[in-house]
Amino acid sequence: MAILPILEFPDPRLRKVAAPVTVFDAELQALIDDLLETMYAAEGIGLAATQVNLHKRLLVLDVSENKDSPLVFINPNFEIIQPELNEYDEGCLSVPGFYETVSRPRAILVSAKNGQGESFQLEADGLLATCIQHEIDHLDGKLFVDYISALKRQRIRSKLEKEHKKSA
Repeated sequence: MAILPILEFPDPRLRKVAAPVTVFDAELQALIDDLLETMYAAEGIGLAATQVNLHKRLLVLDVSENKDSPLVFINPNFEIIQPELNEYDEGCLSVPGFYETVSRPRAILVSAKNGQGESFQLEADGLLATCIQHEIDHLDGKLFVDYISALKRQRIRSKLEKEHKKSA
């Protein structure tokens, strides 16, 4: 297993739309393991393959208290089953150090495949629903900063670009 480098906003590779996964093999399982290791090492609760510059429709999550309940979603999509909105202060491993309030549907029904290529569905609400929607956005080339004002987004972009120049 390996900890992978995480792309940071405003890297244009974060805007690339991920391609469906078609091969379920040992290489895919190794990628799942690497994504989980990377997410846990970064102290995140979700990570999409896009964030590590692998443009496959794959994401991992773990919103459990003890970080011992990983979830894997391959080729995920969802439908809204409770349109009332939840507001969360969302953060992102690709937008480090920033949190903004984002409103998303309260409950969703997710359809996806697991690491073995088996289809499943999961009803999710609360934080889990928010996290799934956030990570699916990554697979579609979107970031949580797309939901905030252009002014706030530009401030975040400027601060991160300044940090990137310092560390280069």
